[in-house]
Formats: sequence, C-alpha cells, structure tokens
Amino acid sequence: MPTVLIESFDATPLSSATNRPASSGKILLQIVIGALVLRLIVVLFAFRGITDPSGYHQEFGQEVGWVARSIALHHGFSSPFFPQTGPTAYLPPLYPYLLAVIFRAFGIYTAKSAFTILSLNSLFSALTCVPIYHMTRYTHSARIALFAAMAWAVYPFAIYFSAARVWEYSLTSLLFTTCFLIVQRLHLETRSMAWLAFGLLYGITILSNPAALSVFPFLLLLSLWKTHRNGGRWLRNGLVAVLGILTVIMPWTIRNYRTLHILCPVRDSLWAELWAGNNGDTSNPTLAWTHPASDAHEMDLYQTLGEIPYLSQKHAMAVTYLTHHPVAFAGLTLRRVVCYWTGFWSLEHRYVRAEPFQIPNVCFCSSISLLMLLGARRWWRANRATSLPYLILIGIFPITYYITHALMDYRQPIEPEIVILVTIGILSLARAKDLPQDSPEQPHEREMAVV
Repeated sequence: MPTVLIESFDATPLSSATNRPASSGKILLQIVIGALVLRLIVVLFAFRGITDPSGYHQEFGQEVGWVARSIALHHGFSSPFFPQTGPTAYLPPLYPYLLAVIFRAFGIYTAKSAFTILSLNSLFSALTCVPIYHMTRYTHSARIALFAAMAWAVYPFAIYFSAARVWEYSLTSLLFTTCFLIVQRLHLETRSMAWLAFGLLYGITILSNPAALSVFPFLLLLSLWKTHRNGGRWLRNGLVAVLGILTVIMPWTIRNYRTLHILCPVRDSLWAELWAGNNGDTSNPTLAWTHPASDAHEMDLYQTLGEIPYLSQKHAMAVTYLTHHPVAFAGLTLRRVVCYWTGFWSLEHRYVRAEPFQIPNVCFCSSISLLMLLGARRWWRANRATSLPYLILIGIFPITYYITHALMDYRQPIEPEIVILVTIGILSLARAKDLPQDSPEQPHEREMAVV
C-alpha cells in the first residue's frame, strides 16, 4: 500500500533527529532516564510516609496492600480489608501479587518495601515515555514525539501517582499505552502470532485494571475494519486476538469460580462501587462514606455476611436506588463527568475541608482538558483516521467512572494519550496556520510512513 508522510503541526523540515533514528533513540533514552531520576527524587521524600501504620497501614495501598499482606502470609488472595475475611475477587490480581513478592523479599509494610514498590512504579512510569514517543512518531513526526515524551517525563500527575502512591496506576498506564501503540498498526500485520501476542498483552492489562476491557471491542473492531478493507483475514485475526485475552483471563476466572462459586472474569466489586457512589450521599465523588474501607458499619456488615452475600445485597440496593431515583442518578453522573475532567466536585464546607487543594487542582485539570480537546479537534480536522482511536479512548474509557466514582486516580490508564493530545493542542496554538486540512477530494485514511 502506498504511504504518505504527514507532518501535522510542524511547518519546519524534518529535524536531524528525524533523519537519524539513532539520534532520536539517544534523546529518548535521556528522556526516560531523566523521568526516572525525577520520580526517584520524589520517592526519597515519599516512601517513609507510606509506612505510616495509622488506619491499619492504609497508606500502603489500602485494599492492594491488605491483599498483598495476605498473600505474603500464605493466606492466598484474600482479605481485601484489614480484618481476615477469607478469599476475595474484590481486586484484579496482577498488582497485589507483584506487591506480595516485594513483601516476601523486603518485609510486610517496611520502609524497604515502600521504597522498592515506589521505585518500581517510577520505572514503569518512566518507561511509558517509550510507547508515547513511538505512537506520536507514527502519526506525526519524531520532533513532536520527543515533545510528547518530554511532557510525560515532567507531567505532575504521572510523577505523583507513580512516586507517591502504592497502586497499579503506572503499571496499567505502561501496559495499556503499549497495547494502544500496537493497535494502531495491528491491521498491517498478516501474522496470526502478532494478533495473538496483542491479545495476550491486553489480557495482562485487564488483570491489572479491568476498565481497560471497556475499549477493547471498539479498538479491535476498528483494526478489523482496516484489515478487511486491506483484503486481510480479518475474522481469523479477530478470533485469534480474543483467544489471546481468554487464554490470560481464563485461569483467574476458573479460580474465582472454584473458590468463590461465582462466574467472575476478573473482579466482583462493581455493584459495591456502584452503590457506594449512588446511595444519596453526595459529599464525596469517590467512596462517599458507605464503603468497607471507610465506614465501620459497612466493614462489620461485610465481615458478617461474607463477600458474596454482601455484594449481592449491594447489587439489590443499587438497582433499587437507580430504579427509584433516575433523575438523581443522572445528576450525579453529570457531576462526575465534570469532576473527571476538571477536578471540581463541591464547595460545601465539609468537602473543601477534606480537599483543601481542590481549587488549584481544578485550574490545572481544566487547563489540561481544554488543551486535550483543542488537540483532539485539530488532529481530527487534519487526519480523522489516525485521531479516531484517541477519540474512542477518551469517549469510552471513562464511562465506568462516570457512573461510580470520578477522581484523577481513575484517569491514569489513559493519561499518556491525554498528554499526547495536550502536546498537539499546545503546538497547534503556535502553528495553527500550518495545520493541514482534509479536503473533500482527500481520503480520510492516510497511512503514516515510519521514517
């Protein structure tokens, strides 16, 4: 297939870095190292605070840390809250097992474990510069790709959520961004093994954060449509990719069925989270005050009933609430949409006191979202085919959080793609006149040549 090189948002000739891939690779390596060093500096200030024993070591990842503790103590994947409550599927398994390995090596809730897991998070976050660079280089140019990688290296959310928080954010971001990179070129692959490898990697990503599954059908269908248009074996390739995901997820699904006697592919806590976010309490956009991790009564109820009966009860309560309060649910959902993209939730005294940095955060998040939308608009006008996966991502992925909880935490898996769009938005402000437009005579699908 003939290819056309499009240098969107870049009026200057190709830079020397673009003409010499080795030079770009050297700069990218420097960016990754710089990103890692910056994050490790933050780790040095943050890791001792993670070992704070208050709240049953809740700073050490809360549910993630409690499950990892159970695994390290040879109790299996169990007890998602501090009391010993038996087997669980409340969380996806990948990150708790990773943390459990660190606990076994360096001690449970120790400073060495805190430093190790935060350093590992930082490494995952720094390595995310690599797929960011290659995605942007594929659709634009090496010069803009380096800008995007540098933006991620210094992006405050990327630094904070990797270097100061024990959770799966940076691991999921790296895995998901790598999958997103692959899916942009997947339709060019004729080998079944490439599609299988994509499915296997996406399955691992789902075991890190099941929310990634929400966009898989759309991204896969887009790749299959392109494959079909190119005359490739789209049906076979699609089935192979799905087989890859099932191969990874099935063992955990079987474990959940044998242990908990439920059909649960990854995690079973959706209805509890839905109830926690939709029960009439609008004081907080995340767990409100009706979650076992933050409410003593709910914790007692969880212990008394057991996980599966407790979740069944929350299922019924959530359905009842949504059935009888559809307008309130719609209003809360709209508030969560706004909160997800701006950081704003409420000016009530109780909430402001709990979140004293809400206003600065709102200014920053709103600016990021506006630049993201500007970048998406500019890119869509320049090349609809290559911008479409990004629009699908920011349109579909947040839906789960729109109906449950909405915090900056839950944007992290797609934050790398947001940074790419922000970079394009910023650059387009300076080079708006140079932005190419699709004309009626031009096809919307233009394959990018990798220089």
